Amino acid sequence: MAKLLRFRNLLLSHPSKPFSYASFSPYSEINASHCTNGNHNLSAAITSRALYLLQCCKTSFHLFQLQSHLITSGLFRDPSFAGRLLKLSSTLINDFCYTLLIFKRVESPDAFCVNTVIKKYSCSSYHAEAVVFYVEMLRGGVFYPNSFTFPPLISACAKLGCLSSGRMCHGHAVKLGVDSVLPVQNSLLHFYACCGVMDVAHKVFVEMLVRDLVSWNTMVDGFAKAGEMGLAHKLFDEMPEKNVVSWNVVITGYLNFRGPGNALKLFREMMGQCFESNDTTMVQVITACGRSNRLKEGRSVHGFLIRSFLRLSLIIDTAMIDMYSKCGRVDVAQLIFGRMPRKNSVSWNAMILGHCIHGNPVEGLSLYEEMLRRKDSLGAAEEGKWILPDELTFVGVLCACARLGLLEEGRNHFSEMRDELGIKPNFGHYWCLANLMANVGLMQEAVSILKNIPIDEGMSSLWAGLFGSCRFEGDVMLGERIAKDLIEQDPHNFSHYNLLVNVYAAAGKWEHVATTKETMKERGIRKAPCCSLKGLKEIVSSLEM
Repeated sequence: MAKLLRFRNLLLSHPSKPFSYASFSPYSEINASHCTNGNHNLSAAITSRALYLLQCCKTSFHLFQLQSHLITSGLFRDPSFAGRLLKLSSTLINDFCYTLLIFKRVESPDAFCVNTVIKKYSCSSYHAEAVVFYVEMLRGGVFYPNSFTFPPLISACAKLGCLSSGRMCHGHAVKLGVDSVLPVQNSLLHFYACCGVMDVAHKVFVEMLVRDLVSWNTMVDGFAKAGEMGLAHKLFDEMPEKNVVSWNVVITGYLNFRGPGNALKLFREMMGQCFESNDTTMVQVITACGRSNRLKEGRSVHGFLIRSFLRLSLIIDTAMIDMYSKCGRVDVAQLIFGRMPRKNSVSWNAMILGHCIHGNPVEGLSLYEEMLRRKDSLGAAEEGKWILPDELTFVGVLCACARLGLLEEGRNHFSEMRDELGIKPNFGHYWCLANLMANVGLMQEAVSILKNIPIDEGMSSLWAGLFGSCRFEGDVMLGERIAKDLIEQDPHNFSHYNLLVNVYAAAGKWEHVATTKETMKERGIRKAPCCSLKGLKEIVSSLEM
């Protein structure tokens, strides 16, 4: 941090006499006395050496040395050198303010400099600022966008889910004549797919003269995530070449929208064509076995992994725990859990949920207590190794209480979660609490709870899928009743329909899923894209390209 502050001050001061960097290696070979500060007629030797050092710079320590040389020698005034230094700073230093500080000291930033900052914004969590920065640079006449400007810019719009800003950027790319460049087209495909506007994405795809593997995978993934598995598989079959990502996209799509059987069928086809799978493939296949209650196929996949001498990763072990639990072999899941050399909160939750939902709920509550005892035994000195219960842990705990009819204990755990651990109850916890009350005969209280809680559409798929598998008596009817009541109260709310779809999916009622989705299409119900950039449309439309 001290070095960072030192060179920030150097940037701001622009000293009139050469900075002493003789002690820095490998930059000590450069003699700053060969040039005068501000003199643009620098010697060829120093310029050549600086270019070489720019290529060799691999660490932040070297970057600071190089930066001092460029400033004191006057090379920093050259936009090409400043741009390369800017790119290095955005890569080697995890300090966005530092990158912006360098940019602000560039006297005449070119498109390369501006594109570097836009890319830094896009790759960070400041997605909205990427678009705002782009607009500011255009309004100030600082640069002229090129084909390298739009991929990170449109990617930022995709991460925002802001359809209007992305469309404006698309319009700018068309006006500038760079919309036919492959990376720009691929970024547009990704953007429209993320916003759920697959008709526009398909139009861009059809108009592409050249398509690469990224183009095809993006379109297949977009249709799969939209639930259009027929179109997704059609494009998949038309692909001139495929990679493991292509297969994973379609397998995941089938797993989410058409039932796990189709996912397993596609996996067998993948193996028949001698494609090498990866962890993502195996996790999806194991999950499909669990969701379809296919223990025999799950064992076959497990055996395949062992015969392949593959080292089972944490994520695969966790998927195995989930699969064996859902197939009624919680004992095997417990063996896998016990031999795991490393466990995280996800694996603990998988085992707790396995006991609480599919096995002996008493064992699940005991495992929860073991998690708490482990935290207490490690103590404050090993706080980083604690596995703290989270919101998913309490899903299992509350499910166990519901299965056992432990009304008071369930209420106590609910209060513990909310008041002691500060976990905000979500739809899932209220669902379990309602099931607990329904199981002890308090049906009206259960309905009252579910009718008066907000539904987070982003989580409804996860929670509905999880609780539908609890198999409490009447739980599917209860979920269907609540979802339909919510739709009746607000017939244009996407999240209510989404909840009903996922309740049906969790119960394996795929005909009802299809009927509900058809109703949504007829009524024009779709998830509205959000936009966090107020007034951006007016700002961008006022620009003259």
